[in-house]
Amino acid sequence: MTETLNIGVIGLGVMGRRMLDRLSAHPRLRACLVWDANPAAVAQALQAHPHLQAATDAAALIGHAGLHSLYIATPPAPHMALSELAFDAGLAVFCEKPLTVDFAAARACIQRIEQQGQRAAVNFALASAPGLALLEQAFGQASSAAELGFGALDEVQLNVAFAAWPRPWQAAAGSWLSERREGGFTREVLSHFIFVLQRVLGPATVTRSAVSYPADGVGAETDLQAELQAAGCKVSINARVGGNIADDNRMLWRAAQGEIELSTWFSQIRQQGGSSALDGGDTDSLRALAQTDQLDQWAALIEGRPHSLPGYAEALAVQETIEALLLGR
Repeated sequence: MTETLNIGVIGLGVMGRRMLDRLSAHPRLRACLVWDANPAAVAQALQAHPHLQAATDAAALIGHAGLHSLYIATPPAPHMALSELAFDAGLAVFCEKPLTVDFAAARACIQRIEQQGQRAAVNFALASAPGLALLEQAFGQASSAAELGFGALDEVQLNVAFAAWPRPWQAAAGSWLSERREGGFTREVLSHFIFVLQRVLGPATVTRSAVSYPADGVGAETDLQAELQAAGCKVSINARVGGNIADDNRMLWRAAQGEIELSTWFSQIRQQGGSSALDGGDTDSLRALAQTDQLDQWAALIEGRPHSLPGYAEALAVQETIEALLLGR
């Protein structure tokens, strides 16, 4: 019988609770221990998942015997310290993004991962999306440009809009999401698409960025218009708070002989031209495939097998691009 892999969860906001629900349906990954600084969040998790046990604090959870992996779903400030403690305890780490607020600490952590062979990955959910695999086949650096018949890539357009920020379902996540120091839609949402861009094309360089902020000096950005270059291709971003849709995102990859548009978190795919390697699938099917694959990849990470989850170095490269966008130029 295949071994059950025990997961400890630190952070029981929206992302932590969603992950608990998903883990409950996986045949191998099993959440068994949780902790959050908010006792009410812990009580809610225990009520929803009675098999869980609550740790007395983060350090006690990480040091608990029998764990195989730690899932970090806190705001970004403690990510590096928690990761280091988990490595000390011999755990694989699956961490939410943004990766960090301390680039020096992140680089030191990455150096440890590389030197010691530590196991760590970051939750960019689109890493497991069938749409990303399609983009890699059509435009990826390792693929033949003619493989799917789209020809040379001309441009990439990313359009993102929110009726409000934070989105209503994030209301309980804490004020940090609405503040420019750690939060904002660029770090929280655009980072997923910058991850896709850089995984397919390699490093991106910001050539122009115009960012609008509230006058209070605290609130996160409300509008971002930018251009980047990646593998010689122009990338344009139009992102804003405002509109009628709570979370609207579309990424268009236009090439000489066709185009691919991915929307609603890559759960809707429209292709024109080329010969598709992806068997359509409806929105629910594509989303379910991605979620199942992500957990399977997490199991592979824990066991030291090859996986497709982004590591800390890749996540930091994404965040460096994100922070460059937010600086404006």
